[in-house]
Amino acid sequence: MKKFLSTHYSAGAFNTATLLLRVCIGGMMMMHGYDKMVHFNATAQHMMNFMGIGSTATTALVIFAEFFCSLLLILGLFTRLACIPLIICMGVALIKAHHNDFLGEGQPAAMYLVCFIALLLTGAGKVSVDSMISK
Repeated sequence: MKKFLSTHYSAGAFNTATLLLRVCIGGMMMMHGYDKMVHFNATAQHMMNFMGIGSTATTALVIFAEFFCSLLLILGLFTRLACIPLIICMGVALIKAHHNDFLGEGQPAAMYLVCFIALLLTGAGKVSVDSMISK
């Protein structure tokens, strides 16, 4: 019981938590990107024209973030860099597409955003390609 109330954690627990967060959040986000990639034309027709670059270019950037950056996140390769496009994508989705509705339709985007910010701050952990490269 005392261990459950403790605020101390081990390096193993931290690395397991970052691995679990990376793989789960990355996998779920990757499915969103895969769906957009498979249905590119239909998605591009309904995508907003962000900053005047066109809906097709916006769709391509969203797919890059949601699919390819999520793949990097799962592998733990360039984790902090991969989080930046994902944070931008979820921030734009939350603000523009869901009109700052944090507790309604925008709740999934807000939860993804918080998770990606946490990974940006913590990094990939020891169980990652980033850790293998730095040795």
